[in-house]
Amino acid sequence: MEGNIQEVLIRFDPRGSIAETHESQGSDLGLFGGFLGWEPTDGRLMDSATALEQAGIKAQIEITEFHAPHPNTYKLTLKNASEQHEITALSTGGGMVKIIEIDGFKVSILGDCYETLIFLDSAGREAFEFLSCRVEADEVVLYEHGGTTLVEIKGNGFIDAGTASELQAEFPVRSIKTLSPLLPVLSPKDMAVPFMTCSEMIRFNQGKDLALWELAVLYESARGHLAGDEVCRKMSDIVAVMENSLHEGLKGTVYEDRILGWQSGQYREQLNRNRLLDAGILNRMILFVTALMETKSAMGVIVAAPTAGSCGVLPGACLGAASFMDIGSDDIARAMLAAGMVGVFIAARATFAAELGGCQAECGAGSAMAAAALVSLAKGTTLQAVDAASMALQNILGMICDPVANRVEVPCLGKNVLAAANALACANMALAGFDVVIPLDEVIETMDRVGKSLPSELRCTGRGGLSVTPAARKIQKKLQMQAAETTKTERS
Repeated sequence: MEGNIQEVLIRFDPRGSIAETHESQGSDLGLFGGFLGWEPTDGRLMDSATALEQAGIKAQIEITEFHAPHPNTYKLTLKNASEQHEITALSTGGGMVKIIEIDGFKVSILGDCYETLIFLDSAGREAFEFLSCRVEADEVVLYEHGGTTLVEIKGNGFIDAGTASELQAEFPVRSIKTLSPLLPVLSPKDMAVPFMTCSEMIRFNQGKDLALWELAVLYESARGHLAGDEVCRKMSDIVAVMENSLHEGLKGTVYEDRILGWQSGQYREQLNRNRLLDAGILNRMILFVTALMETKSAMGVIVAAPTAGSCGVLPGACLGAASFMDIGSDDIARAMLAAGMVGVFIAARATFAAELGGCQAECGAGSAMAAAALVSLAKGTTLQAVDAASMALQNILGMICDPVANRVEVPCLGKNVLAAANALACANMALAGFDVVIPLDEVIETMDRVGKSLPSELRCTGRGGLSVTPAARKIQKKLQMQAAETTKTERS
């Protein structure tokens, strides 16, 4: 829309998860911020609904059946005085998105490259051949629909102005649109990674004896055409965000539309007074997990690791252990790289979305990643790290997602704590040489099958489990009344 949006119609399918959770879980805040051109880390996001109205953009949300292909499907109609476009997009988990349709054209846009979209009324094939010979691109794709044509150009930059002018002079071009990348690491044309499964990585490492974090650096270097030190720097930047989120949570957070208060403060106070059972490193982890989840619930900036709903597991376990063991920042970044490698294996074979796989896909994946990170902090071997990840995921298979009042707080906090404790136990079991029995790749595939077999009521829809208890209904009603009163006050 080139920054000129006047009206937006947002449609959700009632059978999906997003229809129930888009408002209460903060999805609308991000979506509205996107319409305004804001970045995901923009501190104004909490006020994006008001800002959207002040910008003169009329947004309407409808719950209507349209046979959505995914539980988190967004169907958008965008308008201004001169044009209208329709987009169908998916939120696939962990901050990842996929545009699957634009104006009837079936596309696949992941935000991992520069996209140039050229709309033509005719002569599409000729324009496609012209562009295929003229532009340096990773991919040039031709789409045809209803007598019109779309040529999509994927690459590490947009087409140059000269080529665009030449194209417009020779062909009936209706419009040229550009979409900038969303992801911090792009997908180069000649990308070839050294491994995509755990078993492939183990074979690759035979005779090399590399630590899991070193293998992660090799993977990321190949994946994004990055130098090894750049990979480590990027991870250090991510760790810095995690640490800031932790400090914000420990200082105390306030947010009106939430269930739980500042519980990490209570935990720290009782811990300092020796009023808790002596759990050593685990108590530090519980404190950190809680603080991170509270920052998330206050709409602070967190790292989806792998998701917002499980954002406390990995950093809480890793930073908590490092704090207790007095381990420095370089080793923390390496442990996070080790965790990320496990995340790659899960993403390749399964999902991080609770809407598709239940909470085992979020807290389960986070627990597996955290277990590998903890083994890395303890200077364990690569085999011990992946065995710890496998055991951690085995232990959480079948975990449902049933948030109370559609807020990611209850029982989400407890599940994050459970996942961190599970990671600690499995890390120690792996370091002690326990038999993993089932390899990580097979456990990941099993998790995917188990998730698909869970009824939709138990996959973040608010229609099953603790979500439908009388206590949960009472809390939801209270929060709805509270929100209505706040809106009334603001308008008056």
